[in-house]
Amino acid sequence: MSEQDRLGRLSRRAFIQAGLLGAGAAALLPVSVPMAKPKDVPRNRTLTLVWTGREGRWVDHELWNPYAIGSNHQSGPGIFYEPLAYYSAFADKEYLWLAESYAYSPDFRELTIKTRSGITWSDGVPFSAEDVAYTLNSLRDLGPKVRWGVDVQQFMQEARVTDPHTVVITFKVPAPRFFYFMTYKYDIGVYIVPQHIFQEQDWTTFKHFDLEKDWPVTTSPWKVVFASPEQKIIDRRDAWWAAKAGLASMPKVERNIWLPSAGEQQLAQALITNQVDYSMSIQPATMPTVFRQNPKITTHSGQKPPYGYMDWWPYSLYVNNEKPPFNDKDIRWALSSFIDRQQIVDVSWAGAAEPSPLPLPAYPALRPYINAVQDILEKFNTLEFNPKKGEAMFSQKGWKKDSAGIWVDPQGQRLTLDIISFGALGSAVGPVISEQLKRQGVAATFSLPPDFDIRFQKGQYTGALYGHGGSVNDPYHTLRLYQGASVAVPGAHLVNFAKWKNEAYDKIVDEVCVTDMRDQAKLLELFRKAMEIWIPELPDIPLTYNYHRIPMNTTYWKNWPTAENPYVNGAFWHLTYAMVLWNLQPTQ
Repeated sequence: MSEQDRLGRLSRRAFIQAGLLGAGAAALLPVSVPMAKPKDVPRNRTLTLVWTGREGRWVDHELWNPYAIGSNHQSGPGIFYEPLAYYSAFADKEYLWLAESYAYSPDFRELTIKTRSGITWSDGVPFSAEDVAYTLNSLRDLGPKVRWGVDVQQFMQEARVTDPHTVVITFKVPAPRFFYFMTYKYDIGVYIVPQHIFQEQDWTTFKHFDLEKDWPVTTSPWKVVFASPEQKIIDRRDAWWAAKAGLASMPKVERNIWLPSAGEQQLAQALITNQVDYSMSIQPATMPTVFRQNPKITTHSGQKPPYGYMDWWPYSLYVNNEKPPFNDKDIRWALSSFIDRQQIVDVSWAGAAEPSPLPLPAYPALRPYINAVQDILEKFNTLEFNPKKGEAMFSQKGWKKDSAGIWVDPQGQRLTLDIISFGALGSAVGPVISEQLKRQGVAATFSLPPDFDIRFQKGQYTGALYGHGGSVNDPYHTLRLYQGASVAVPGAHLVNFAKWKNEAYDKIVDEVCVTDMRDQAKLLELFRKAMEIWIPELPDIPLTYNYHRIPMNTTYWKNWPTAENPYVNGAFWHLTYAMVLWNLQPTQ
């Protein structure tokens, strides 16, 4: 059998052997899919991972432009658009990348970036400051049409090239966080695109995918060799500028196969049988079974709870603040009083989690800010499970329970809350929280719709379980999540999903934005002022911290990011995944 036919059948065979598809679904897969003939890559140089997909398939396999509507850097494109710099929160270290240096003017109204020489795009065109300026000016012009457009438009006046390796950015206001915003960390960072490819395209619809043209064009060491609803195959190129420059080793991973998930039970079996090396988080209750049947599987915390690390993405119950009665802060607080967070920890997460009082991860750099508002948190008892308190709040507003024990408003309308979510979060927390609310008189329902992302990001929901793509070492980006300007912006991060608006809060956050990141005294003062508004309003309802419980298989690969070797967080769906790829070493 040719390598072309072998790869055409890979998805069918791999999924059946790993239990990732039933016979009916597997029968739908093609025996052979036309494609350019790739090189032969042995299993011990192949990294196979499983990510979410939708209903066991990829719906974005032709989208390799991360700015296109419907595209997501988490599904593979992230490694193709190298950044100006990487930041590892775990190592607390900045790695300059396409940028060689940067400097602000004393008033933070100008930023000069020097790009590295000797970098070329994969089609041979030199990378230069022109690409950086083009990307930023385009984002400014596109604004809310694309991800990061509003953020660039809000601050940047112009990016201009002064020589092939220098771009000077002028700002409308002081912008001390702009380079940090562009830097890749977790899911935040500006994707630098090739001007010669993108300049004639509509960014919102351009797919940047054509295998015959070797698209996507990239400065990275990766190329797409196959993409279908069943799998994405990404191969290593023969050369890479960063290896020549001594910034990183040429990746030992020669092939990266992305498979969509078909459920946790099937995924666990695929890990046990060494069909999969790396995957999305799995439930803590599943981990001991996986460890017993395959001792080669580990996590960030080894084979001990919490089976991972605290992510930047604490969970909340979101309610749409534009939909009555959830536009009333007292109703939001009453709902919060009905929720038993400790029960969620014990039942949903098998004890391997902890309640979160704010939408901030408890990282060392952020703890001073959390500590600065402890008295406000205690005053309002943000994590308190107190049904009587919630009942009193409803009664004071004229609500009563009907014959079925459901709260009804003075007009006789029942309190209904349809909660949607996705993945491990939804599966674990959804049934528990909906049952808790039902017992307190809320007509709550829960579902895992396949189009959750679309519905949630468009605000087409009443209740939702989701996290917060905000701060890591500075409070601004979490505060930004609740500004009126970030409502209905495309993308999954730095977006106001709660649809809460408060002008006084917005002004405080604008002041945080122009404050030097090193001026902690002023930032603490401003953060407290913002929380004096946010906490009483409770735009969304904090639940628990999020832990990434990512299984990592040491059968074929070692030097994974762990607590003993924390060079970066381990999520392959984050923009720092490239760092994992150039650090991994084969065991054979």
